[in-house]
Amino acid sequence: MEITSNTTSPAHASTLEEKLKHLKFPKFHHEKHKPVVNVNEIADKQLTIGAKVADAVASGVGSWPFIIIQSMLLAAWIIFNTVNVVFLHKWDPYPYILLNLALSFQAAYAAPFVMMSQNRQAVKDRLTAENDYKTDVKGEQEICHILEHLDHQDGLILQIAQRLEVQNKRIDEQEQLILQIVQKMDAQQESMKQQHLEILKLLNSPSQESDTPQG
Repeated sequence: MEITSNTTSPAHASTLEEKLKHLKFPKFHHEKHKPVVNVNEIADKQLTIGAKVADAVASGVGSWPFIIIQSMLLAAWIIFNTVNVVFLHKWDPYPYILLNLALSFQAAYAAPFVMMSQNRQAVKDRLTAENDYKTDVKGEQEICHILEHLDHQDGLILQIAQRLEVQNKRIDEQEQLILQIVQKMDAQQESMKQQHLEILKLLNSPSQESDTPQG
């Protein structure tokens, strides 16, 4: 005996949608943070003329060309004021008092420029550290929200798996019931066939008796 399977009816589909209404994923929560800023651009916009001059002086003093040029000038100064050269007057003989005075002036004015540049760099480093801290906090909060969202999804997936397992058990029970019904219907058909044969035998027996010759 063949059993045809019908498609899901609209009423059944609507009831299924109503059952699954409570299985909704939550909306992802985003923290409202300020946009990420480029500290270098902000620091460059806030530079004054004095800060630019201090950076330029500190960059020049702390370079190899400055050291080489200054070393050459000092060597020439000492040589020209030590060796007896014709047609050259020694303007700063030993112990080179004028040279010491010039170097003292250079150190007195170069040190503040370097300190100003270092202070500005320290402010920039502090802004960079603060921006990095805010970015790390933002990333940590977003990761926490993602983990919470994933935990909720895991719970919903577990619920769906449990419901599917229950439905599979019900489907197995329904298949067993259908199999029992089919077996009963087959048994009924067999009994109906036997009854039909018995009826045919009963109908054929009087006709055979009437056809036998009389003695």
